[in-house]
Amino acid sequence: MTPRISVITLGVTDLVRSRRFYIDGLGWKASSTSDEHVVFIDLGGIVLGLYPRDLLAKDATLVPGTGFGGVTLAQNMKSKAEVDAALRDAVEAGATLLKPAADTFWGGYSGYFADPDGHPWEVAFNPFWGLDEAGRVLLPG
Repeated sequence: MTPRISVITLGVTDLVRSRRFYIDGLGWKASSTSDEHVVFIDLGGIVLGLYPRDLLAKDATLVPGTGFGGVTLAQNMKSKAEVDAALRDAVEAGATLLKPAADTFWGGYSGYFADPDGHPWEVAFNPFWGLDEAGRVLLPG
């Protein structure tokens, strides 16, 4: 199998609220294929889907649970200042600040916020990774 992620779908409890957070609050753009049942957002080659949590669980034949699911999403930035600005923008859009940005043990800088459904997002600056013009991570060889 080719190593690749095409779509990350978040199960949300209120699709209207989540659309408002990501589209109106964070200023991300919904695809024209979005409708009242699902939202698709282009994340620079990876699609973020927003879909009702109960329907997503049913589709995957899972029982919805509560609490930390063992997954975080992350966005890398070009500087510490960009990390601070992104966290501030997320909180202003309705996110909950989980961890203020700070220097990390591995030599970077990061903080966390949770979207309205509690999905944790890390916003980080990693001085050991580059970013291309589109903001995609350039891992060292």
